[in-house]
Amino acid sequence: MLKWAVIFAVISLVAGLLGFTGIAAGAAGIAKVLFVVFLVLFIVVVGLALLGIGAAKKL
Repeated sequence: MLKWAVIFAVISLVAGLLGFTGIAAGAAGIAKVLFVVFLVLFIVVVGLALLGIGAAKKL
């Protein structure tokens, strides 16, 4: 997901440099949303890992 956020950010930069401001704004918006979703999922996974949820219990 982070990969797609970076791809859309690059598309936004290139479109902005070439003067396609509408496309640049749209790609930047998509990149922001994907980055926020990535951050939320990352924090959830790290939190679950710290709590030990999903870890195999030793008998």
